[in-house]
Amino acid sequence: MSALHIPHVRSHNVAAHSFLWLKFRCPAARNVLIRTIRQITVCAMFQTFEDLSDPSCGAPHAALLRAELTRRGLDGFLIPRADAHQGEYVPPHDCRLQWLTGFTGSAGMAAVLGRDAAIFVDGRYTIQVRDQVDMSVFPAQHLVNEPVTDWLATHLQPGQKLGIDAMLHTVREVRRLEDVCREAGAELVKLSDNPLDAVWEDRPEPPLGAVELYPTINSGKDATQKIAEIQEILRGKKADACVLTQPDSIAWLFNIRGSDVGHTPLPLSFATLPADGKPALHIDGRKLSNSVRDSLSELTDIVEPSAFMSGLETLGKTGASVLIDPSLAGVGIADAITAAGGSLIEAQDPILLPKAVKNTVELEGARAAHIRDAAAYINFLCWFDEEAPKGNLDEIGAAEKLEDFRRQTGALKDISFDTISGAGPNGAICHYRVSRSSNLKIPVGKPYLIDSGGQYIDGTTDITRTLAVGSMTDEMKRHYTLVLKGHIAISTAKFPAGTTGAQLDTLARIDLWKAGLDFDHGTGHGVGVYLGVHEGPQRIAKTGTQPLEAGMILSNEPGYYPTGEYGIRLENLEIVTEPRDIPGGERPMHGFETITLVPMDLRLIDGALLTKAERDWLNTYHARVYDSIGPLVGEKERAWLENATRAI
Repeated sequence: MSALHIPHVRSHNVAAHSFLWLKFRCPAARNVLIRTIRQITVCAMFQTFEDLSDPSCGAPHAALLRAELTRRGLDGFLIPRADAHQGEYVPPHDCRLQWLTGFTGSAGMAAVLGRDAAIFVDGRYTIQVRDQVDMSVFPAQHLVNEPVTDWLATHLQPGQKLGIDAMLHTVREVRRLEDVCREAGAELVKLSDNPLDAVWEDRPEPPLGAVELYPTINSGKDATQKIAEIQEILRGKKADACVLTQPDSIAWLFNIRGSDVGHTPLPLSFATLPADGKPALHIDGRKLSNSVRDSLSELTDIVEPSAFMSGLETLGKTGASVLIDPSLAGVGIADAITAAGGSLIEAQDPILLPKAVKNTVELEGARAAHIRDAAAYINFLCWFDEEAPKGNLDEIGAAEKLEDFRRQTGALKDISFDTISGAGPNGAICHYRVSRSSNLKIPVGKPYLIDSGGQYIDGTTDITRTLAVGSMTDEMKRHYTLVLKGHIAISTAKFPAGTTGAQLDTLARIDLWKAGLDFDHGTGHGVGVYLGVHEGPQRIAKTGTQPLEAGMILSNEPGYYPTGEYGIRLENLEIVTEPRDIPGGERPMHGFETITLVPMDLRLIDGALLTKAERDWLNTYHARVYDSIGPLVGEKERAWLENATRAI
C-alpha cells in the first residue's frame, strides 16, 4: 500500500494528516479522509489518485466473515456492490464488496460459502478485477454469462442456510435466489442486519452531506407541481402510496441536491409518497440547515431514517396498496409492508420516466453547460497537443489539467465521475481508474483515451475522446474509424415512436461486427441534469427496453479495446428530438440532437473507410463546433480548433 498523497495540503496540517492516516488504514475509510481533507485544503482537486484497492485483504477479511457466519449459524452469505438505496453511487460506509475483496468497480457481487467463494463482475471489469482481487480467494466469474445463481446451484448443499442483507437485494433478485435455494434444498435467510458490518472494525461513518435547494430557474418546475403530477400517476395505478428508494428520484421530486456520494449531488434518503396528502422524507436532520428545513417542511414531513421501517409497518397496517419498484426496492421494504397487512403494486419507480424526459428549461441548461464545458475541453486539447508529444506527460497529469481547465470556468461544482485517463494498455480497461501505482506515461505512438465530465448547476456532462500522440498505425486508424462509423450511425439515426435502445444498439456495432470486433458495454446511458451521470430507465444497449422519448438525454459511446494495447471510445451526449416529418415519408421520426461540441481527432481517421454521408456528418459537426466554441477561446486555442475542425 502506497503512502497517502494529498495535493496542495497546507504544511501545518501535515502532522494531523499523518495521525489520521495511521487511524484510517482501510481503503474505504481512507477515501472518507481524503474527501474531508479536500474540504480544508487550498485548490484541492475533486479527483484523488490514491490506491483504493488492496488485493491482500481478501483472505483475512473472508476469514473474519466466515467466523461471523458460523457464529450466526449460517453457511454462506452474499455481498453485493450496493447500499440500501440500490443505486450506482455508494458511499464508503457501504462499500462492503470493496472492503471484503479489494474490488472497486461500480457493479459486482461476492459469494462466500464455508470453503468456496467467488466474485462476479460484468464485461467492463474483467481486466480490473484480476488486478484488484486475490483470485486464489475470490475466483472471478462473469456476472451476466456466469451469474451468481448458476454458481450457487452447483455449490449449495441440501440443508445449508444462505444469508442475505434484506435491504441490499431487490425484490426481483430475491425471487431468483429463493428459486435456486429451493432447488438445491437450501434455505435463503433474509437478515435485518449485516454480518459483515460486525467484523468491519474501521468502517467509516455514514455521510452527512449538506442538502441544498435546487432553484426552479434550473429545474423548470417547482416541487409542489412535481409532487402533484406523481400523485396523479399513483392514482392512475390504483396505488394508495409509493415508496421511493432512489436518491436521484427523491432529489428530483423535492428539488434538492446533496453531497453524500462522490461527484454526484445526491442526498441519501428514502421517501413515502401518498396518492393524496403530504409525503414523508426520511433524511438525517443534520444534513438540513434551518432555512432548508423550513422550505422542505412546507412540502413534506421530515422524519429521521431510523423511523423508516416503522413507518412502512404503519402504512401496511392501514391495508394500503403500496407501489414499489421490484428492481430497485430492497426485499426488506416489501416484507415490512406485507407483514403488517399491506399489499404491493409492483411497477417502475414513477419518477424515473418524468425525470428522464427533460423540460425545456432543463434542456436549455444542459446545452449551456455543454458549451461551457466544450470551451474548457478545447483549451485542454490545445495544451495536450503541445505537451503529450514531449513524452513526459502521464495519466494523472492529464486528468489534473483537464479538471483545472474546467475549474477555470468558475461554474464547476464537481467532476461528474473520476476521469478515466488511459494510456496504452490502461486505455483497454473500460472503467479504468488511474492511481499513483498504475499511473503510466502517455506513450508516443499509441492512442490515448480520456473519458470525463463536469457537474454544473445547469447540467451534467460526459465526454470521451481518443487522441493521437505521434504517428498512428494503419490498424489504429482502422479501429478508430470503425468506432467513429458506429458513433455517426447513432447520431444520425431516425426512428419511430416506441423504438427502444436495444433496437438502436446494433447500429453502433454493425461495422465492428463486420470486422469481427465488438465491445463489452452498452452503447449509451441516460444522463441527468445536475444529477447522476448514469440515469435510467433510458439506455442504448442490448438490454435497453425503455422506448426513447423526446427530451431524454443519452450518451453515444461505442468503443473498441484490444487487450493490453490501447482503448478507443468516442462519446457525445444526445437529446432525443420531437418526431419530425421526413420528406417523402409516411411517419414522423425521432432523431438525436448532439450537444457535445468537441472535435474528433482527424489524425486517427482513415477517410477511405467513411461513406460520403459519414464524411458530410463529420464536416458539418466540426463546422458547428468551430462556429459555437471558437469565439469562446483564446487566439492560440482558436487557431488550434480551426485546424482540428478542418473539412476532410
